[in-house]
This record gives sequence, C-alpha cells and structure tokens, in this order.
Amino acid sequence: MAEEKFFLGRQPILDRSQKLFGFELLFRSADTPHANVTDYLQASASVIFDALSSFGFSEILGRHRGFINVNADVLMSDAVELLPAEKVVLELLEHVPVTDTIIARCRELKRKGFVIALDDHVYAPAYEPLYDAVDIIKIDLIRTGMENLAAEVKKLRRWKPAGLLAEKVETHEQYEECARLGFNYFQGYYFARPTVLTRTRVDVGRLAIVKLFNQLVAEVDIAELEQTFKQHPNLILNLLRLVNSVSVGIKERITSLRHAIMVIGYHQLRRWAMMALFTNTAKGGCDNPLLVMAASRARLMELIISEQPLARRDRDYPDRAFMTGILSLADVLLKVSIDEVVTPLNLNEDVRQALLARDGELGILLSLVEKIEQDEFDGISPLFERFSLSMNNLAPVQIEVCNWVNLMDALT
Repeated sequence: MAEEKFFLGRQPILDRSQKLFGFELLFRSADTPHANVTDYLQASASVIFDALSSFGFSEILGRHRGFINVNADVLMSDAVELLPAEKVVLELLEHVPVTDTIIARCRELKRKGFVIALDDHVYAPAYEPLYDAVDIIKIDLIRTGMENLAAEVKKLRRWKPAGLLAEKVETHEQYEECARLGFNYFQGYYFARPTVLTRTRVDVGRLAIVKLFNQLVAEVDIAELEQTFKQHPNLILNLLRLVNSVSVGIKERITSLRHAIMVIGYHQLRRWAMMALFTNTAKGGCDNPLLVMAASRARLMELIISEQPLARRDRDYPDRAFMTGILSLADVLLKVSIDEVVTPLNLNEDVRQALLARDGELGILLSLVEKIEQDEFDGISPLFERFSLSMNNLAPVQIEVCNWVNLMDALT
C-alpha cells in the first residue's frame, strides 16, 4: 500500500488576552487533485496519528494545543488514545450523532485528560446530555449570524463549564462583540487586519532599531554600530542574549561589544533587528500571533526562494524574501500604514514593491504564502507551478518552518 502524504494547515486560536492558545490542525492529502483540494480529509484515527507522528507534535505545536477534527469513528477508536491528551483538543464534527455511546465515550476521554470541543455548533435540546462532557463549544459566526449571536450565547451559558470559542472572526468589530458576550477563545484572522491609529508619541526604542537596521543594510563600520548600541543600553542586553543563543559551543568569552558583533555577524544581526521591530512593540514572544505569523511567512518565503534558480546567482535573494515576510505584518503590529513602515527603512526595491503593491517575484510569493496561511487553495495551481511547488513537497518545508518558529525566542 502506497504511503499517504499530507499537507498540514494551522489556523491560530487566541485567548481573551490576545495570546496564542493553540492551532486548529487541518489535514489534506498531498495527492488530492487541485479541483478537490479544498476538501478536508475525514481521516481515520490511524491516519491522523501517523501524520502527526511523522510531523512531530512539538515541531507543529511548540507549547500550544492542537485542535483536531474527529468524526464518530475516530472518537470511538482505540487509536485516538495514542494522541497526547495534554497537547490536543478533540473537536467533534457537527454530524457526530448524540447517542448514549458517544456521550459515554466523551466522558471516558475527559477522565483520561482529553479536552473535548463541539465544532460549528448550534444549540439544540438533543445536545443537552452531551454539554456536561464538553470543555469548549465552537460557534461559527457566519453560520450563526452576528444578529443571532447573543441569543445563542444565552442558551449555551446555562452549561457553565463549557468555554465558548468564536470561529471565523474576521474583523475587530466582530472580535469586540464576541469579547463583550463573554467568549473565551477566538479563531480567525481579525488580529492580522490593519487598524491604523495616529501615533501620539515617538517610540525611541523603535527609532533606534530602525537606525540600527539601516546601518546593517548599508554594512557600516563596526565602530558606528558600537556607537548605536552604546546609546541604547537595552539593545546591548538583547545583543548579549543573542550571542548566548547563537554561540553555543564557542568556548571563548565575549570580551567586548565589538567582539559580540563580530561573533554574530551582520547577516544574523539584520534578522534580529527585523524581529526586534516586532518584539519591541509586541509582548508575549511566541504567544503573540502576529509575531508567529510574520516569522512563519518569513521563513517559508526564504526556504521557497532558496530553491529558485535566481538564488544561485543572487546570494542575498533568500534574505530579501525573509525580510519581505517579516515586514509584511509590521503595519498591523505598529498600527501605522505600510508606507510609514517602509519609508524609513533602506530596503531593496524588490522588497519595497512586494510590501507596497505585491508586485514582482517577491510580491507574488508573498501573495502565495498568504493564501497558504489562510488555507485558500482556489486557483492556487499557477502560483505553485511558478515556484515549482506541490502539496507534496510543501509538507517538509512546513515542518522546517514550524521548527524555526518554535526556536524563535532565541533570536528575539
């Protein structure tokens, strides 16, 4: 029997403090024809387990939870108990029947430490015996309708233990209404939508990082870099942390600021400065969904570009792809227009055009990565072909991206 290959999608789930709580994991067959690529696998428990085992739980999820869709067969199977209870949330698909057997199985799994959720749920009296065995109830905002949401929440709030998760939250207004109604978790890309505000004060730390970044791009003399660091002691502390993370195995002591800069190198420092633009504003490190998304975009773009013929002639091309991915969400994080992000930075023209207009090869790749990120595969075949990609060879690249993001704290 031929080995079945998988593409794995991850959709972020946030808690009330806007930190990353987990990901919904979406499995696709890498061999699925493009015409049917939007059909999710109703995979058997053994297929899900094999796929997760080959990907690796820690690589996919880091320290967060993974929400996995399960049908009745998966729920009742022995294989589901091979999944790590502390890492997964079992989402019962909406067509799972409410029977005494299903209710008993949910209670059994809950006693064994599993978290149980109801997917795309709409209240019905038939579900009442099941609610006590459920930890999370997911409500699809599109299916329910914002106008019916308050009434739906009122019905479900009678079962206090169940947390409410709003699904398909696409605007800040929807998020605010769901938060007001007492939802505990939020799934959707509302957090990545721009909300441009007027800046009321100059962010000195951010200006210092922008200055440092421009110096690194221009490859100024180390003495100039030293001066910038000395003017901002907090940057020196972060520099020394970075040295510790990248110099494992180096036995010599760091003797000076100049020595630290030389150990790290301009290339690594440029990347650190880009990440610092985010972490200077975004608190929470790998719990910050924007930081995770930006880092994932950057690494995925870099890996894809590294395999393109032009990368063999232009050694900086993968680095510019990485830069494009990191900066593509800076406007959302910093709450300014993308023009205000790009203007003070000494960026290559292809990076500028990619960020401002999605133009050029990097702009097209950024559009492709955004589609992959949001699980939008309609009409994606020409973009895949342009970069010699397939669902099959994308999977190992994804794992490398997840691994890199999970280690990202060492670089920030």
